[in-house]
Amino acid sequence: MKMTFHAEGGGSGFEVGLKMLMSMPSTKEIKTAVSKKMGGGKRKGKAQTGTMDHDIDDLEMQVVRYKPEGLDVLCKNTKFSKKELQIMYRGFKQECPTGIVNEETFKEIYAQFFPQGDASAYAHYVFNTFDHDRNGSISFEEFIMGLSVLARGSLPERLQWAFNLYDVNGDGIITKDEMSEIIGAIYEMMGRFTQPAIDELSAKEHVEQVFQKMDMNKDGVISFEEFMDSCRMDENIVRGMSLFDTVL
Repeated sequence: MKMTFHAEGGGSGFEVGLKMLMSMPSTKEIKTAVSKKMGGGKRKGKAQTGTMDHDIDDLEMQVVRYKPEGLDVLCKNTKFSKKELQIMYRGFKQECPTGIVNEETFKEIYAQFFPQGDASAYAHYVFNTFDHDRNGSISFEEFIMGLSVLARGSLPERLQWAFNLYDVNGDGIITKDEMSEIIGAIYEMMGRFTQPAIDELSAKEHVEQVFQKMDMNKDGVISFEEFMDSCRMDENIVRGMSLFDTVL
């Protein structure tokens, strides 16, 4: 995953938005980070096979607590195979035996990807995009549904996720203040990797550039349609969406 956050003169303001969209770790990176955090390693031979079978059984039982249809429904409603779901669930269960992850744990995992800065604010906003019922925790189902969009979703699906990230209060529009919050969180997360260093004034200028370009009818807010149209017309953003594509 590309970690540097270039802000060189003459660059398109949309590059800032593009970097935001690229800041979600891949499924493989998440799996590795969870395993590392728990000190887990690969098991071999019969023990590994038995563990895998047991994990599948556990997944079926755990999912039943949330969705009676179980694992088959997750396969149907996401773009992951049963084997991929089993792999991710094993890591999820190791980190969160109760079957849910709270925001603080989510921030701890996320911080491993961006040790050079403070990822807590950005992780908070990402957490909210996964926490669909706003109960302060993410179930395995919520986690997988969101990850499926980011890792395997179509361009419109990924842009919908990005819009939801910017739309902090969920009212269906993006205000300049909301965009400032997200861009500020990105700068904090990238830390010393921002080249050249970005001060508060430069960040405000980037927000202004992106916002003015997306606010096509100049009514002071960005609608979902304006956001989608602006992103589709920018080749950098369209190309950048493909960087989410990943396999386990």
